Amino acid sequence: MASEGVGSSQSWKDVYRGMSSDNIKGLVLALSSSIFIGASFIVKKKGLKKAAASGVRAGVGGYSYLFEPLWWVGMITMIVGEVANFAAYAFAPAILVTPLGALSIIISAVLAHIILRERLHTFGILGCALCVVGSITIVLHAPQEREIESVTEVWDLATEPAFLFYAAMVITTSLVLIFHYLPQYGQTHIMFYIGVCSLVGSLSVMSVKAIGIALKLTLSGMNQLIYPQTWAFTMIVIVCIITQMNYLNKALDTFNTAVVSPIYYVMFTSLTILASVIMFKDWDRQNPTQIVTELCGFVTILSGTFLLHKTKDMVDGPPMLPVRLPKHTDEEDGFGQEGIPLKRQDSLRS
Repeated sequence: MASEGVGSSQSWKDVYRGMSSDNIKGLVLALSSSIFIGASFIVKKKGLKKAAASGVRAGVGGYSYLFEPLWWVGMITMIVGEVANFAAYAFAPAILVTPLGALSIIISAVLAHIILRERLHTFGILGCALCVVGSITIVLHAPQEREIESVTEVWDLATEPAFLFYAAMVITTSLVLIFHYLPQYGQTHIMFYIGVCSLVGSLSVMSVKAIGIALKLTLSGMNQLIYPQTWAFTMIVIVCIITQMNYLNKALDTFNTAVVSPIYYVMFTSLTILASVIMFKDWDRQNPTQIVTELCGFVTILSGTFLLHKTKDMVDGPPMLPVRLPKHTDEEDGFGQEGIPLKRQDSLRS
């Protein structure tokens, strides 16, 4: 029995030995980031709704929300979360940091249920739990951070043919969505707004990680600000974040927050992990078992978000006679309810 206890203790030491101090710092920063970002979704949505009452909605091209103090409170909250997220990428690989955004799904879904009165079904709660379980699975099997001694190394990784091809595909797809599909389908199909945010976001994360590494090395005594690559990554981040915020605002103003958050999380996380695998070759430092376990964790997260999506209009209690919701006209939006998927349900509660 004693030998079994010693063996068990040794196995646990072997498991946790893989979690470096840098990975732990990244983990703590990522968790803090998710709390702030999850809350910011709700504050910004409240600001968007308040601004829409006295101006043109963001979902149809308006920018009256820029004069709404509540929206700016949400934006500041999100910036705090993004700063923590920024710091997390400097210490840990994207495969560890990005999936922890699942916590922001839970926070935003619960707060939307309480504050915005957007219904969250029991199965939606189960979906949140699955997101957490999947994220923990990924975190426990995440690779160690790659040792990088200069921002020029990151630039070399970013200019390899494989990642250049990925970046070209992302830019091309985003432009096609923005100029061809969004004008026609942006108000009725959530995937177009979220698609632009997620595609551009995957590039911004890679650039954010490069800047984070540059700042970390600079603070340790190796000045990286003298390299033009550092400022090139900075410009990419600025352009990407402005694009993300614009289309995320449109998605939040047009669709249900409890649906926007998980779909955005899944697409953003998937594309970020793909970009990280291509650029930083994260999976080259792992064995097949770790990779398969990470994929299983991600499938678990997908299952959770699927539950959140499919149960967005369900309510607890005895089933109602009508299988489909009756037709209504949303006075604020000017769209019929039936036939518009994922549309927010504010008019049904009025």
